[in-house]
Amino acid sequence: MSLLLGATLLCILANAGVAIADFARAEFVLKNSAEVGVAPAAVPYLASLKLAGALGLTVGLIAMPWLGLAAGIGLVLFFVGAVAVHVRARVLHNIAFPGFYLLLAVVATVYFAAA
Repeated sequence: MSLLLGATLLCILANAGVAIADFARAEFVLKNSAEVGVAPAAVPYLASLKLAGALGLTVGLIAMPWLGLAAGIGLVLFFVGAVAVHVRARVLHNIAFPGFYLLLAVVATVYFAAA
């Protein structure tokens, strides 16, 4: 169970970190978004979803496990969509990044489902 907890904590940090990069309009974020066909105007909305997921996981760990489970499921769906967008755009050279975030979200969801 501690391995699942560690991966859940990593999921929180990873999503909060990339959300901050999204809000800051980091060059790598804008480049990747353009490459897969995501409009720059959509980036802050996507960042909000990632940050909401990270906050939901955090609150789930502290007080409301059901919220952590819901946040985990939301992040899984988000990153399934991200992987699908990469596949649809045929941008596979960096598909490992949304794939890794998807894996973290799945593990976090399993953590809360098992709790």
